[in-house]
Amino acid sequence: MPVSGKTPMPPSAASRERLGSLAARPAVAATAAFVVTLAAMLAARRWFDPVLFICVAAALLLATSAFLLVRARRDGSSAHREASPGSSHAGVNEARMMAIIRSSMEAVITIDEQQRIVIFNPMAEQVFGCSAMDAIGSSLDRFIPQRFRAVHARHVEQFGETGVSDRQMGRQRLLSGLRANGEEFPLEASISQIRDGNTRLYTVMLRDVTERVRAERAQQQAREELRELSANLQNIREDEKTRIARELHDDLGQQLTALKMDISSVEQALDASASAPVREQLQGMRRLIDMTVASVRRIAADLRPVMLDDLGLIPAIEWLANDFTNRYGIDVERDIETGDARFTPAGATALFRIVQEALTNVARHADATLVTLSLRAAEQTFVLRIADNGQGAQQAAEPAGKSFGLLGVRERAHMLGGAVDIHTAQGEGFVLSVTIPAETVQMQEMQT
Repeated sequence: MPVSGKTPMPPSAASRERLGSLAARPAVAATAAFVVTLAAMLAARRWFDPVLFICVAAALLLATSAFLLVRARRDGSSAHREASPGSSHAGVNEARMMAIIRSSMEAVITIDEQQRIVIFNPMAEQVFGCSAMDAIGSSLDRFIPQRFRAVHARHVEQFGETGVSDRQMGRQRLLSGLRANGEEFPLEASISQIRDGNTRLYTVMLRDVTERVRAERAQQQAREELRELSANLQNIREDEKTRIARELHDDLGQQLTALKMDISSVEQALDASASAPVREQLQGMRRLIDMTVASVRRIAADLRPVMLDDLGLIPAIEWLANDFTNRYGIDVERDIETGDARFTPAGATALFRIVQEALTNVARHADATLVTLSLRAAEQTFVLRIADNGQGAQQAAEPAGKSFGLLGVRERAHMLGGAVDIHTAQGEGFVLSVTIPAETVQMQEMQT
């Protein structure tokens, strides 16, 4: 037993080898003596000497036992050294871990409980524009914008108290980082914690998402520009429809009416002696003019109902529902209650076109016998609902290239800040609901 009270140091590798060599020598010598003794007894023609044989065998056994004992101690010492945390094996693992951290494509920063940086990998150097030599030992605050430092410190402190090993940071929104040159940039981060003795270490893995955010913003801007272009095209289209409808109703309609009056004058001017074929031809011309006038009025109404501009939205929807029943034989039940609301021209046009497109969709795809049309004023909104008792489901999946009706409905609703909701199932009909803020379609009262 050592008297100093200190733990004896394990023998070095060279000492163990020497000890094994010394232990092996008696075993070899005893074996050689045993062989020489047997040879001598044979040479002297003595078949067997029990005493000499037992002595030599005992020596051989003791030497071999000593050798095996030293060998076992040496192997046990080697295994203990490999399992020891401070051994070279642990050092190899640590070196591998550091190599992984250094080669990571994400910025890896490890901080202590005082938020001082202890690990700063090469990707972190690239992201923040700061060398590891300059970063290690400094506070993490230098890489956080001033307005977020207090919040970040509380977050790390609360995370340490939870005991959770890892967590994604900024789940609901992107975080902001600060480069060495003072530039702010968006990032995503996750944090983990481990305990090293009495010290807690936090490791943050960061990803610079500047390019992704820039691409998303460009995509959003392009989408908004396309929506603005679509809205502008819709307005131009409505203006052109209104102009053509006016010209058909006023110019062509008046000319046809004048032609009908001229034919009537010709009939009166002819005496009774006019032949029957001539009179029949004039009557046929009059009927043809009447049919042409009716077609012109129908085309003009399809382009832009005059009553939509002259009488307003509700009478225009009533006319549209009656015309739909007359054309397709499908009943339309109406539930319209808007109070004394007055709609803007743009709002009235959008709602009218949505109803028109919905009814057209029913006529083309629903195979229905009844349509329920509802337009009611809710709290700060108008809710338009069109439901049928048709086959459902297939109406929402229109063949590509044949119709953009529902897409047009969504775009018109989006122009007014509204939302479209569709409910359908096979054999259970089709329900289209559009909710639009009242402030975007209702005419504001003039302040006196």
